[in-house]
Amino acid sequence: MLNLILKDVTVLTAICGGFALLLVIAQKLFSNYGDFKIDINGKRELTVKGGNSLLNSLGDQQIFIPSACGGRGSCGACKCKITEGGGPLLPTEKPLLSKAELADNIRLACQVKLKSDIRIQIPESIFNIRKFKATIAEIVDYTYDTKGITFQLLEPDTISFKAGQYMQLETKPYPGMKQKVVRAYSISSGPKDEHKLQLIIRLVPEGICTTWVHKHLQLNEEVFLTGPYGDFFLRDTEADIIFVAGGSGKAPIKSILEDMEVKGIPRKATYFFGARTTKDLYLTEYMQHFEQSLADFSYVPVLSHSAPEENWQGKTGFVMPYFKDAIRDPKNTEAYLCGSPGMINAVTKSLIEHGIPADKIYFDSFG
Repeated sequence: MLNLILKDVTVLTAICGGFALLLVIAQKLFSNYGDFKIDINGKRELTVKGGNSLLNSLGDQQIFIPSACGGRGSCGACKCKITEGGGPLLPTEKPLLSKAELADNIRLACQVKLKSDIRIQIPESIFNIRKFKATIAEIVDYTYDTKGITFQLLEPDTISFKAGQYMQLETKPYPGMKQKVVRAYSISSGPKDEHKLQLIIRLVPEGICTTWVHKHLQLNEEVFLTGPYGDFFLRDTEADIIFVAGGSGKAPIKSILEDMEVKGIPRKATYFFGARTTKDLYLTEYMQHFEQSLADFSYVPVLSHSAPEENWQGKTGFVMPYFKDAIRDPKNTEAYLCGSPGMINAVTKSLIEHGIPADKIYFDSFG
């Protein structure tokens, strides 16, 4: 009986091994799509191996399309126009594309698999994006859940960006998380120092990247970033400015204010910073110093859940009721908003009700 059982086990093992071998062979045969060409803007042609995503194939060629979710198809940042090839639109793409984008053949680069030659159109600014190796020069605890991370650039050792843009930070594996991920964070330092940059990163419960930053990242550690990305920057006008942000949304506003200070921009500006309690306030004195260094700037923190024991003497509730005190001429006012989609929607609605044109409201959504 024992011999019979052993014989059956041997046969079963051989059969399973044979199936496994067939699967490996089939995978190699069917996933070997060969080489395909990517035509970019009708000006540049790349030859890449098929079967990979368009996003990763371009990244392998040092062309970095923004992807705040690291290619998971959840952020919708990696949009590009495909004029030929690309295959059928996938169900994972449609919810993140508007009707106008669908009609214009806009696709998500992370969801498009290369199985044929393809023609795409991307902004020329994409070619200025680089991958940087950097070392951690400073880690500052701003609050119980918010850190400022300063990166000393190594290769390349300089960067040029517009105040308000963002970088993508690549994590390393850590206990409980084997794979690397890429996440987007606004640059919080001004562009004056081209050898360093700072990101402000708030801890998100169970967030892969923020957990790595807050619990595992060490001084002098080498990391990789790509960028700069984004079209959130101060427009070159003489209009009054309304800034609205809370939490880590302070990052791009801080960068813009530092740049305004360096350039001596005299525009009237008011920054409404929304927070829950005094524990969530940070860089308050630094923001107040801009009230002295800029010609006409006001910093207005507003707490929504201040407790009596905090003895808070400032403004409370939501930021929207205080807009009327800061708006002189709504038609000659621009607004710059940073935060969650819910906050941005509510603030945008209020600003439009106050007469600020919708096309003069710019935002950086942290959704």
